Amino acid sequence: MNQIEGESKKLIPEYDGNYDLFTYDTSESFTPWLEKIMNIIKNDKGQVNGAFPKVLRLYEQFLKERSLPLKTSPEEKSASHAIKDDIYNREKFLEEVFLTADDYDSLINQLIRKKNLILQGAPGVGKTFTAMRLVYSLIGEKNSERICIVQFHQSYGYEDFVRGYRPNGSGFEMKDGTFYAFCKKAVADPENDWYFIIDEINRGNISKIFGELLMLIEADKRSKNYAVRLQGEEESFFVPENVYIIGMMNTADRSIALIDHALRRRFAFFTLEPAFENEGFCDYMESKNNNKLNAVIELVSKLNDEIAADPLLGTGYKIGHSYFYSDGEINGKLLKDIILYEIKPLLSEYWIDNTDKIKDWIRKLLEAV
Repeated sequence: MNQIEGESKKLIPEYDGNYDLFTYDTSESFTPWLEKIMNIIKNDKGQVNGAFPKVLRLYEQFLKERSLPLKTSPEEKSASHAIKDDIYNREKFLEEVFLTADDYDSLINQLIRKKNLILQGAPGVGKTFTAMRLVYSLIGEKNSERICIVQFHQSYGYEDFVRGYRPNGSGFEMKDGTFYAFCKKAVADPENDWYFIIDEINRGNISKIFGELLMLIEADKRSKNYAVRLQGEEESFFVPENVYIIGMMNTADRSIALIDHALRRRFAFFTLEPAFENEGFCDYMESKNNNKLNAVIELVSKLNDEIAADPLLGTGYKIGHSYFYSDGEINGKLLKDIILYEIKPLLSEYWIDNTDKIKDWIRKLLEAV
């Protein structure tokens, strides 16, 4: 939010002796300045007074969320609350995702700066959940129209992602890949941002999948100036500036080699940690009021310390909090199932040559239940 506020301040003068734009409501008295900002966001594609309209769209979203007039009838208030219930914003993100406000701001800033972001972390830290909620908060609602999700795997190739020949019954024809088609939609809708989410991004052969697009996804290459001619395409292709890529990467998967260095240079990386000490998770624990759950979580925290200290493992192999998150009731049967059929197989993979250690930890966890 600090970056958004800083960008907004470049556009308007001091108002009523106050530079803190986030103290304003969108009341009638603020309308002239609001209209000025919105016109700049809508009509200008470059910088204005050193401010970026792209960033200011987030400020526009913030103002919309505070758009209730100072004097409203009960009917207007009811309608306003109904609209706000459908809004997904920064506050709702922080309610659902166990990250701090500073973490959220960092995610937004890095995504704006690089246009490409990877959420990495151990099993169960909520990478996919966080990615989806982050996008929802940017769009302003749980809307999938401008979101596309794919999962990379060893057989996923350039033809799936960009373009390639595919059988059509009587032969072969050139067909658009998922990312290519997504970018075309984004080009046709320059007023809105589009979000392409890649699960298990490090499972794919990055050079094979991206091809020449590995250059085009760079933040400073998002324009027609860097367009390239693709196979079977008459017009040149480029990745538009309103496309943002978010990937997820499991740091505990031994079957995957180090991520491609060319991809690493083009993405910002944010590590999600187990949130057992996060204020939001602590509130969740308090709401469950379950002594067995509390005892298990205390042990898992100690188990994570041992995993982190293991020279063959490390922090990237910790056990995440989502294993123990549930909207429903958490009882002894559920906790035993989690321990035996989710945690135990994970430890068996971590300490494959140390069955005694696995048995000891599983015994402790079950005794806590």
